[in-house]
Amino acid sequence: MLIGYMRPFQEDPKCEIQHRSLTKINCQTIFSEEHSSAKKRVQLKHMLDNLNQEDKIIVYKLFTIADSTRHLVELLDLIAKKGAHLQSISEGIDTSKTSGYAFNEIVKHLLEFQSDMISEKTKKGLHEAKQKGVVPGRPRKPDENVNRAIIMYQSKKYSLAEIKKETGISKSTLYRYLEN
Repeated sequence: MLIGYMRPFQEDPKCEIQHRSLTKINCQTIFSEEHSSAKKRVQLKHMLDNLNQEDKIIVYKLFTIADSTRHLVELLDLIAKKGAHLQSISEGIDTSKTSGYAFNEIVKHLLEFQSDMISEKTKKGLHEAKQKGVVPGRPRKPDENVNRAIIMYQSKKYSLAEIKKETGISKSTLYRYLEN
């Protein structure tokens, strides 16, 4: 069965372009979200829950169905496990064709690449910051406040809330200093 899925986006806020494209392909059922938000996509969940073997989900663009590369990988895996397929009209992708399987693998590699690039840029930025003398992480609390908090705590005259109010030192920070 051919199943269309659409949700509003900037260039097609009322899903008119998507609907025309999906009806041209003769989708027997079309699921349409009422909003473009990534949250609470009721129709997507309903469609996936009722997906059968050999069904084909058809979307106008990939970002209609997926909110990120990782989400796309998860959806492709779920669709494949159910023995179904995905077709994206604009990108010319159809996982029911033999070249489609390669697409699943390509997306997984793109996801890894994306993660590796972010990780590498973060490491490089931290290294460069360290070279300039910048200390990574949250700034340390001034020692006089920490010492005052420890003295207040050890006196057993103050609650943790009172210590925090007076010194600005949270319970977790205080306990971390007490352990050292």
